[in-house]
Formats: sequence, structure tokens, C-alpha cells
Amino acid sequence: MTTFADLGLSPSLLKTLASEGYETPTPIQVQGVPLVLDGGDVLGIAQTGTGKTAAFALPILQRLAATDKRANRRCARVLVLAPTRELAQQIADSFRTYGKGQGVTVAVFVGGLKYGAQIKAITPGVDVLVATPGRLMDHMGQGTVKLDETEVLVLDEADQMLDLGFVEPIRKIVRKLPQRRQNLFFSATMPKTIQELAGEILKDPREVSVAPQATTVEKVDQIVMHVEADGKRDLLLELLTPSNVTRALVFTRTKRGADRVAKFLDAAGVESDAIHGDKSQGQRQKALDAFKKGRLKALIATDIAARGIDVDAVSHVFQYELPNVPESYVHRIGRTARAGASGMAVTLCDHSERNLLRDIERLIKIAIPAEDRRKDQSRPLVAPKSETARAQDKFKKKRARGRGGDRPFGAAPQGERRESTPARAEAPRREAPTRAETPRGEYGRRDVAPRADARPARPPHRADAHARPHARKPAPATGPAKWSPVDGGAKAPIRRAPR
Repeated sequence: MTTFADLGLSPSLLKTLASEGYETPTPIQVQGVPLVLDGGDVLGIAQTGTGKTAAFALPILQRLAATDKRANRRCARVLVLAPTRELAQQIADSFRTYGKGQGVTVAVFVGGLKYGAQIKAITPGVDVLVATPGRLMDHMGQGTVKLDETEVLVLDEADQMLDLGFVEPIRKIVRKLPQRRQNLFFSATMPKTIQELAGEILKDPREVSVAPQATTVEKVDQIVMHVEADGKRDLLLELLTPSNVTRALVFTRTKRGADRVAKFLDAAGVESDAIHGDKSQGQRQKALDAFKKGRLKALIATDIAARGIDVDAVSHVFQYELPNVPESYVHRIGRTARAGASGMAVTLCDHSERNLLRDIERLIKIAIPAEDRRKDQSRPLVAPKSETARAQDKFKKKRARGRGGDRPFGAAPQGERRESTPARAEAPRREAPTRAETPRGEYGRRDVAPRADARPARPPHRADAHARPHARKPAPATGPAKWSPVDGGAKAPIRRAPR
């Protein structure tokens, strides 16, 4: 069996790992540590919770300790980019833990915290800077950090960077880095955009893959429970009651949904709290610490906030709502069965989420075992279409075929010539009366004899537009006197005609 000593790590690091209780390296560490020690670029594809942080942190610490070089003011020798605040804090804590015997300096740039403490930490220069892309861009804009002396760049959870829209900020950050550097790229999945980004950053990388893309952790027992939407809360409470559920993560799609579920569970006597983007960094850290120390049985989280939750003793993961992005399912259930332990992943699925479930099963290439927990199990799992939906489908199909059978809509039959529209028969035109034949009516107008089917004309108003100007009464003056060309240029009030 491979040990950490077989990976080429220094005695000081081996001593630290032994004191922390680490005995056997994980597969990603067995393959990745020697490659990172060689100094080349590495592309790592591994599930969440497989030990990726130690796979790049241990060889980086050994590289830093091999030289007496110190970082200059406002510079960092190693830059680690993470998608979320919690994950950045976890990575920084791992560097401090593994490198506590070396006196390594670590700074963290994340949102939700004041700039002053972060500027104070980076000013003398640090060995390792762990940052989220957004906050790092803010510091770069203010000139409080310089990246022209960075030796190693690490991108962790790169696929989550894509989901959060950090691809362009990452490109801008990379342009500020030196050309000669080591690049380490880690991701659980490799969509096309991430492959393109890896091709731009990495140079002749050596690939490490401990599991096929988009596969779930083998030691996670997965099950999907079909339930009505209004019965999810009661079912979740029932599933959290057994004593074997020691520490559970509950995932929702929205922040408000997380708050509602936490409030319901707390009122039912289950110690719980919510963690999402609307919470302050202090609130999020407080809830996460309470969850780690066992004071909370359930932590309700959104996908973004839960990306940095690294707790080994999570026994169950409940998906209260299915994710819109199938890859998020892989990351969700990766919160359990960490560090070699086993875990349980339970998905609550209602009628409206059936398509999302099919996308997930298509991605992970397995059919998740299902259990029907609905009150009315006589109904089919897929609701039949309504009369309106069937009528719409019939209309669309008819329009697709066109008016003439199977030919396109509006096309003439083959071999036939479309007849032109016959001209309308012209109705006899009535001769209009001449001016001499038209008698003068009231107010001097020449009234044309009305048609037999015409509506009777209303009597003209005294202010009608066709009335003679001298027949109208002058309107009262409004507003101050203004210059007028009338009366030799003297100031006279401008009179306005009534409407």
C-alpha cells in the first residue's frame, strides 16, 4: 500500500501529516503529488471530497520550503483561485495546517469582509494568497496587490467558476501573471468551456483522473423519492428523525427556499440553520462552525454557498429541490462519503422536476433507484397533458403539415400552378356633384348631398374649424403679454382658440 513517504514528501511534512492523523493517501494524491513536485502543469479531474486540496497543497509547501526566497511587498508566491468564500477559507486553513512547521504565511481575499484587514495581510507579502476572482479583481483595481512575481497558479473547482460567470475575470487575472509559472487546474467535470480555458492556461499538462467525468462517488447510496410538492416538508422532517441521521445537508434552489425550510425544521424541533449568498460572511461562518461542531443536525444551503463545506461526518445529503444544472447533482452528493466514509443521498422529486431528474440520470449514466411516497399512488408519475395542451399540439401539427396535406404551409401542389386571385367586379361609380350643383348651406359651406346610408350630420359647433374666423368670439387672454407682430410690434396678449 502506498504511503505519504512513497510520494517524495519532506520529513517535516510527513511529521505534520502524522500528527494530524493522515496515514494513507487518496488516489488523487498518489497520482497528483509526484507530478506537482516535478514542476509541470497538471490537469486534475476528480470528485469533490477526494483530497484534491492536499494533492496540490503538500507539494506546493515543499517547493516553498526548498528556497529561502520571500515574497516582496504586496506580492504572493502562490495564487489559489476558488469559486466561493467558504471554499477559499477551507483551502487557506489546509495550507496553515499542513505548513504550520514551516512558518508559511497565508492571506485570504473574499467578499463580505472589510478591505482593511486584507490589505494589512498582503502588504508585507505572503507565501500563499487564496482568493475569489471578484474580490481579487477589486484589489487589483485598487493597486493593493501585485501578481508579477507569482510562481504557481491553482484553479480549484474550475467548473463551478464557469457556473458563477468567473471565466472572463480569470482570463484577466491570468494576463497579469508571469509567463513562466506552474499551473494546476482541478475540476470535477470538464464541459467544453472549461476545456477551452484549460487549453489557454496550461502548457503541455499531465492529466490526472481518478474517476470518469460526471460520475458520482461510489460509496454514496442514492435514492429518489417521488412526492407531491406540498408534501416535501413533512417527508423531509420524517427522514431527518431517525437516529442514524447525525449530520445532514439539505439543498434548495433558492435563498428564500432555504430560509423557509430552515424555519420549518427549527419550529419542528430540528436544530437547523440556512446558509446562502444573502447571509453576511459572519453569519455564514457561524452557521458552518456550528454544523462542524455538531450543534446543528441540518444545514440548509444553496449550491453556491455549499461548495466550500468540507465536513467529513456528513451522513446524509437531502435534495429538497433538484438543481437546474445536472452537474450540480454531482457536487451536491459529493458533500457526503468524504475521506473514505459512506453516505446517503436522498432526492425529493415532484411532477414538475421529472425532466430535471432525467437530465441527471443521463449525465451520470445510471438509473437512480426510486420509491413512490405520494399519497395517491394510482396516478402516473408523469402527469397527462391537459385538454388545452393537446389542442395546442394538434394545431401546431396541422400548421406544420400545411393546408394541403403533407406539403409545407402555403405551398402549391407539385405540378399545379396557383391561380391568381380573380379581380373584383367593379361596382358602378357614383358621379360626384359639381361645384355649381352644390348649394351653399349654413355658414357658407357647400354641402354635398348625403348618401342614403350615411349617418345624419351633427350641427356644426360655433367653434368648428370650418367656421369663419370672424364668427368666433375672441378667447380671453391667458398668461403674460408677449411680443406679437400685430399692431406694429406692440406687446399684445396672444389669444388661444378654445379646444
